[in-house]
Amino acid sequence: MRKFLVLSALGLLSAPVLAQTVTKQPQPGFNLFSVSQDIEIGRQSAAEAERQLPLLRNNNVDSYLNRVVQRLAAVAPGARYPYQIKAVNASEINAFALPGGPMYVNRGLIETARSEAELAGVLAHEMSHVALRHGTHQASKAYLTRSGLGILGGLLGKPAGGTAQILNTIGGVGLNALFLKFSRNDEYEADQVGQQIMAKAGYDPLAMATLFELLRAEQGRNPSKLEQFFSSHPSSANREARLRQYATSLGSGKTEVVGNFTTIRTGLRRLPLPSSQQVTQTAPPAQEPPAIGQVAVQVAAPSSRFLRFEHSSGFFAIDHPDNWNVYPSGLAVSMAPEGGVVNASDGRQVLLYGVIVNHYTPFAGAEERRSLSLERSYAPFEDRTKPRGTLEDATDDLVRTILSANSYLRAEAGSARSEVIDAAPGFSVVLSGVSPVTGEEERVRLYTRGLPDGHVIYALFTAPARNYDEVAQTFGRMLRTLVVNDAAAHRVTSSEGNPLH
Repeated sequence: MRKFLVLSALGLLSAPVLAQTVTKQPQPGFNLFSVSQDIEIGRQSAAEAERQLPLLRNNNVDSYLNRVVQRLAAVAPGARYPYQIKAVNASEINAFALPGGPMYVNRGLIETARSEAELAGVLAHEMSHVALRHGTHQASKAYLTRSGLGILGGLLGKPAGGTAQILNTIGGVGLNALFLKFSRNDEYEADQVGQQIMAKAGYDPLAMATLFELLRAEQGRNPSKLEQFFSSHPSSANREARLRQYATSLGSGKTEVVGNFTTIRTGLRRLPLPSSQQVTQTAPPAQEPPAIGQVAVQVAAPSSRFLRFEHSSGFFAIDHPDNWNVYPSGLAVSMAPEGGVVNASDGRQVLLYGVIVNHYTPFAGAEERRSLSLERSYAPFEDRTKPRGTLEDATDDLVRTILSANSYLRAEAGSARSEVIDAAPGFSVVLSGVSPVTGEEERVRLYTRGLPDGHVIYALFTAPARNYDEVAQTFGRMLRTLVVNDAAAHRVTSSEGNPLH
């Protein structure tokens, strides 16, 4: 998979109010990994985690838990992951799942739950994190922001070392915090999908709400017992109300489906209490961007003769100078003259002079986008007098992603403006900064155009500041030739099974 995808993502679609949560089904977000890689990462992570976890190793308990999990897995959305669960001999209340399907639940949670349905609610929630690929989505996002990319650096090549390099950059496998700690938006999604799984499996989805209410009350009495659970499962004040309301829309079900929960719980309570053992999650390492060294950008002037590029899916078409190279991949295309792309010492290819056109939906969910925009870390379109539009939020999110992955860039004050691009609303923003690759000022102009489904197509034009005026006319002509087919499908799959967005 080529790294045109650095700024692409399938947005997480749940939102902070029930009406939006019900009508917009969560989907897996942008991911550098394939489903098969999720499974392999989960297998390696489980092997490492079990060196640290005090497993209960009770066949009766594990067999019962796996019957519940298989009942849930049979109706879970997404890929057919090899879900399996093991009980942990710890009195703290916690449960978690690793990418690809390994699941774990502390005996403290089993002993606290009042019914099989309440236990199934937590397991369905954790299973939803796997189905929605939240763990490797987090890892993918972390890799992009830590890999030291220049402006859209690495877009034209695959990371040297592939999966191993990405995992090394984010801190490896095992109890990696990236696989286990999720945003509040991720939690909303796992709640929604988890309740859907419960209902399809025959459980009463209301039980998820009653268990979370119980856990919140228990937190007040014994906070240390739930410290790890709530640190990795951020909860809002209205979570239980949301869960109750959504459960009503799904209908009622049973409190027991597999059966024998009371016997299992009673047996656990008769076992000796486990010694306290704090299981720590590993934080991703802080890494400096790899040094590339300064290089000079030397390119021929753009030709006045243009050729037409048409995306194979019919999604868009755009003209480009006939002396530029074209690098299509997935839903993206990069265009650059000879010398506009340089090779970094680690095998990455860095675009210094050229154009990217690609599809984008935000990394962040709707609630998180609004919250980030209000922080004004980058919010040129913020207008507190009226509701923000999807395109404004998506443009903010895209620029924040660029700035996060390219810390030398800054958004120029007053540069954001409304645009009309191929007869549709859009925005443009100017970014600039001293490139660590060239040691000279770099100028970037980003254009975003809305699509009818709330997604975005963007065009990004970049060149050294000393060359920008001479190429600006070419960039302008290219933008005017951009034609977007709003009805065309804009989701394709790579040969590795990765969704390319």
